[in-house]
Amino acid sequence: MSIAMTIAPHLLYLRRFARALTGTQASGDAYVAACLEAIIADQGLFDTALEPRVALYKVLVGIWGTIDINHRGDGPATPFERNLDAIMPRARQAFLLTTVEDFSLPQAATILNSDEDGVRSLIDEAGREIAAQVSTNVLIIEDEAMIAMDLEALVTGLGHEVSGLARTHGEAIAAARDRRPGLVLADIQLADGSSGIDAVNEMLTEIDVPVIFITAYPERLLTGERPEPAFLITKPFQTDTVKAVISQALFFDTRAGTQPQAVASG
Repeated sequence: MSIAMTIAPHLLYLRRFARALTGTQASGDAYVAACLEAIIADQGLFDTALEPRVALYKVLVGIWGTIDINHRGDGPATPFERNLDAIMPRARQAFLLTTVEDFSLPQAATILNSDEDGVRSLIDEAGREIAAQVSTNVLIIEDEAMIAMDLEALVTGLGHEVSGLARTHGEAIAAARDRRPGLVLADIQLADGSSGIDAVNEMLTEIDVPVIFITAYPERLLTGERPEPAFLITKPFQTDTVKAVISQALFFDTRAGTQPQAVASG
């Protein structure tokens, strides 16, 4: 099997990782493109002795350490870019690899050219950074009652407040207007047959807020067409994954003074 065919099944998740790592769709996709260009130029970078997904992420992390895509352009670095440089990317990488991307400690150690103790140390470091975040109020857009209850318990357990639970497009817009949320968790298919994507798009014309989409159909959002969500969780989800992505979304929002791209089309 060619390297291209080996890599293809993992690209969607590599894009998710890169976007969460950088906080934006543009920068994340640029790093993935640079990763693929590097492999094309030198196939030896892709270690065929490793599991394909581990080998692919290892190349991306190596690319991250050698080029500076986030600061492309002729102008000075933005406040977001300066803050991004200051929040310990190695710790963020370890945190995302083991929570959002579900790599084991040995796999994460291989990707990061570290050992298991080193990865544990990085994860602890990331945890201290995330714990320093301020709490916020969260709007949950979800038509399945049990899932909504699970998300509500998870959000309050993290120290945040649930400002509203919405099952339909109209309820979501009304809840957002009634109490402007600091974070939105949104499903795609709502109880009235409407789209959570449309609800979020309308909401974002009135307020600036980070959004995390939670869906059983990630391919409906990661289409390769813009705009796409920076933060995406697939169903069925793991509690630790949701906690990790919430922390990442708020981390970029509160520390960098800017919201990640969240709106999607389709």
